Amino acid sequence: MSEVRILIFAKAPAPGQVKTRLIPALGAAGAARLARRLLHHTLEQALAARLGPVELCASPAVTHPDWADLAPPLAIQKGAWAASGLETSDQGQGDLGARLARAARRHLDAGRRVLLIGADCPALSAQRLCKAAAALDGHEAAIYPARDGGYVLLGLRAFDLSLFTDLPWSTAAVADLTLARLRALHWRVWVGEELADIDEPADLGYLPACLGGRRAEVSADGSVEGGKEPSQPRGNVHTQAAGNRRPDGCEMEPFALDLAGHAPQQQVIRCILCGDSPPY
Repeated sequence: MSEVRILIFAKAPAPGQVKTRLIPALGAAGAARLARRLLHHTLEQALAARLGPVELCASPAVTHPDWADLAPPLAIQKGAWAASGLETSDQGQGDLGARLARAARRHLDAGRRVLLIGADCPALSAQRLCKAAAALDGHEAAIYPARDGGYVLLGLRAFDLSLFTDLPWSTAAVADLTLARLRALHWRVWVGEELADIDEPADLGYLPACLGGRRAEVSADGSVEGGKEPSQPRGNVHTQAAGNRRPDGCEMEPFALDLAGHAPQQQVIRCILCGDSPPY
């Protein structure tokens, strides 16, 4: 079996430059802190999968000052997964499709398989990365769709430029269009369960405890009662099933943060770590 390379596409977690759709809820500094935590979590899971080298495809390049204060994950500092390898590269110019295509082709042309992921899906665990990699043994492509209509992982063992060109990135049409193009290529495609990424204020309900979240009950009017086990789907939070598993198969629990200045219909979020400033 050919080598599998996990490529993590991430922006430097600089205030005002990352997670901008979360700024109304968390503020620029809070959104950047959350981006930093999500990236640490993604790196840890990618290395823990032990599939092979992990490459951080950075924007801008890691030599830029915006990356200067990003401490590596604790496990990397301790060298626990040093043998797995962590490499970096510059995403370069162009839209997201051009940057994804350039990185994917570089490795696919060298005979490697690739898993293309971002750094905003806490449910994309090492186990799920391994499942996608294993699926490439019998499929040309593997995909985990996102709840918002995009995808959180695209695995490939062959390259075709149509998968990356003329797509409306950051819209609800991306996953369906990508799947349609894969079918047009007559490729075998493995489709995993739908997962939640963290892009909008409503998505904060999917933050797990390890990232500072806190379980909360979200009522129909958007208010939150902390510490209760959700008993039925309400708003953007899903029912917990036995064993802390949601009906959609995601093992992450719904959590919420509390922020001031929410709109009348916006989910209320409770700060549980530091009071005056958000925990992210």
